[in-house]
Amino acid sequence: MARGIINQQAQIAVRLMTWDETEAIDDGLWARRIRAAIARRAVDPGLRETNARRLIFGESDGLPGLIADDYAGHIVLHLSTLAAGNAHDVIVDTLDAALKPVCIIERDDDERMRHERPGSKPMGPAFAVARGTAPDAPVEFREGGLTFQVDLRSGQKTGFYLDQRDNRARVARYCAGASVLNAFSFTGAFAAHALAAGAAHVTNLDSSADALKLAETALAANGFAGRSTQVQADAFEQLRAWRMAGERFDVVILDPPKFAHNTGQIDRAARAYKDLNRIGMALVKPGGVLVTFSCSGVIDAGLFQKILFSASLEAGREAQVVERLTQASDHPVLLTFPESEYLKGLICRVT
Repeated sequence: MARGIINQQAQIAVRLMTWDETEAIDDGLWARRIRAAIARRAVDPGLRETNARRLIFGESDGLPGLIADDYAGHIVLHLSTLAAGNAHDVIVDTLDAALKPVCIIERDDDERMRHERPGSKPMGPAFAVARGTAPDAPVEFREGGLTFQVDLRSGQKTGFYLDQRDNRARVARYCAGASVLNAFSFTGAFAAHALAAGAAHVTNLDSSADALKLAETALAANGFAGRSTQVQADAFEQLRAWRMAGERFDVVILDPPKFAHNTGQIDRAARAYKDLNRIGMALVKPGGVLVTFSCSGVIDAGLFQKILFSASLEAGREAQVVERLTQASDHPVLLTFPESEYLKGLICRVT
């Protein structure tokens, strides 16, 4: 039926590579798939107003364990399977030949690779330069008429959440004249789009001082200086404190990190999502908007909506779903790999 790569030690034993039982799994396959993925992004209408994009999205592009993001000609790689690691040279050579980038950087997270090599000693995130020269300062790129910066050396993931690109624009439509709370704000991309749409004020909440500093810089660069507040704190603790103090916002955005990495963590994650959204709903002014996300792939859209229903009961608030959100088009969902649809979001009117 198909061919793949087996790793009997790994958490995922088989990584399917092709439905053609005669197709060789070799350097030629990796090179063809990389070039095909690049070609698809080149004609993607969703990428016309940005020079930052996901070039390769793992299994969805037929390349398990390979993530490649392009920030204005600076390519960042994540290799998270032994198969991708073994194909390292052809990956780098093909990207270099096809795109002539400023540099190709590797940001390999050993935590992921431990699933491929059980018992290996964790080493923490790695940084290496495979081609060119890595910039010492954050790299600037554009998205929807706005300018952002990405720290290629130490930012989360590959430095920016490209999967939320379309959602930032959709959420901004609800922010004209609004007071906005942007929780788990990272570098403030939702805030910039909200302010561009006419938000009166945005409060960015994150535990990382470095991320908030980048957010403040980005907002100032886009002409929004003085229209935001940066709050460094544990999000759960700060949200509870604001609820107790009676704070209210017109729009509340909740974009937390992944709460469940595997099916064994679903129950715990569901409780965390319910607690977070219960507090979030309490912070929304009557008639306001809650925008809430889950990037936990094992929490499907149906379960996430049920969690929100339970949260609304505990918060004593009525909520209507007005829009459903998912990942951007450069994070496609392969029909034969439905698990690639990991990001789900809801825009809810709260009364």
